[in-house]
Amino acid sequence: MKLTVIGGGGVRSMFLAKSLAQRSKELGISELVFMDNNETKLNIYGKMAQKTALLINPLLSFTLTTDAKAAVENADYVITTIREGGDEMRVKDERIALSLGVLGQETTGVAGFSFAIRSVNVLAEYCEFIRKYAKSECKVFNFTNPAGVVSQTLRDMGYDFTYGICDAPSSMLNSFARLYGKNEGAVKGEVYGLNHLSFFSSITLDGKEIMPDLIENDEAYEKTDMRYFEKDLLRERNCILNEYLYYFYYREKALENILKAEKTRGEQILEINRKMTEELKEIDIENDFNKALEIFEKGYGERENNYMASETGVRRKGTWKFDMFSPDSGGYAGVALKFIEISRSNKTDSMILCVPNNGAIKGLYDTDVVEITCDITKNSVTPHKFDKVDEQNLEIIRRVKIYERLASKAIREKSVKTAVEALTLHPLVNSYSIAKKLVKEYLALNSDYTKDWK
Repeated sequence: MKLTVIGGGGVRSMFLAKSLAQRSKELGISELVFMDNNETKLNIYGKMAQKTALLINPLLSFTLTTDAKAAVENADYVITTIREGGDEMRVKDERIALSLGVLGQETTGVAGFSFAIRSVNVLAEYCEFIRKYAKSECKVFNFTNPAGVVSQTLRDMGYDFTYGICDAPSSMLNSFARLYGKNEGAVKGEVYGLNHLSFFSSITLDGKEIMPDLIENDEAYEKTDMRYFEKDLLRERNCILNEYLYYFYYREKALENILKAEKTRGEQILEINRKMTEELKEIDIENDFNKALEIFEKGYGERENNYMASETGVRRKGTWKFDMFSPDSGGYAGVALKFIEISRSNKTDSMILCVPNNGAIKGLYDTDVVEITCDITKNSVTPHKFDKVDEQNLEIIRRVKIYERLASKAIREKSVKTAVEALTLHPLVNSYSIAKKLVKEYLALNSDYTKDWK
């Protein structure tokens, strides 16, 4: 089996390589290709990923390349995780929003619209390569942000072999397993909503419902990403919230915290990645991998401990280490691998995935891409049905979904008018006048991508 990663020079490539290599024999993965059009980063983070994978499984064929055609040729599966425009453009995306008093978070916030303008058409080009050169049954797992808008737009463009993946729901479930002293996978959840806007209606441990206990568990608010919410809110909602719902339920706090912070999240990552990359350029990764790993652990550990810290005022604690031989849930690679595991077996199992709604959540279109618990078989993906969705939860889901639909239409039709409509309806904007300013600024910022917008 050949698995290709487009964006294989990204900072998180080692995590992908670790997860893929650890399960390669079990799942029959014989060939890995990490492709990136940034040769400098491919020769740093791609090489570190390659070294990691081959230390775990020396029998793997592992290739680094800048050639997209060669990368996807005869591929069985492809993971896309690109950052078109780099960290520098993320900073500008966020700062434009903040200058207008709007949250600029790049997945749930309006900065994601700017990112999607850059990323969608590049991903569509890769999808055309995949359609032409990969195996006919090839599946594409998209992790490129903003995953909700991107996944919706790719499906709207006819790329029905694409699935949105996110490790936020599975990471939260695994944190609950650790909280109860259980192995990862012991805790399962019923999830409905959108990417970074999803709700757990049920959480079970070894088949027993534990959500009411979790909501009342003080320790969960210290050791898991329930830390971003007040207990009263979860009691009132009677569900566990995806951590990114913090930006909606605590909008003014998030905005105030970011504006008071010395740096935005994008600026933090730009600074950390730039410093880490410059240091790693001086290292012979093949012959001094331990030194490279030491630099990486320091830089990435800083990223992890500052996750959502500017927005919430809550900083994660602990020393971060990369242990390539320890088992883990695999992050977003783990989501893709779970799909591969189930679909290649003769069993039906469930997992959380971004797929077309197809009647699962009443009040949404069948074609709306939702983040939801699905039953997976060798030949099918069927979202679980949620007939009785809390009307308050449904209201925020519908509002953001209308934004995503319109954002998809604006990008596909290159329409300024539709872009303004989309951002006007975004709950974190909710203003026609601000939406017009945002669209004008983002089209100017992305002028290399928007010359033919009207």
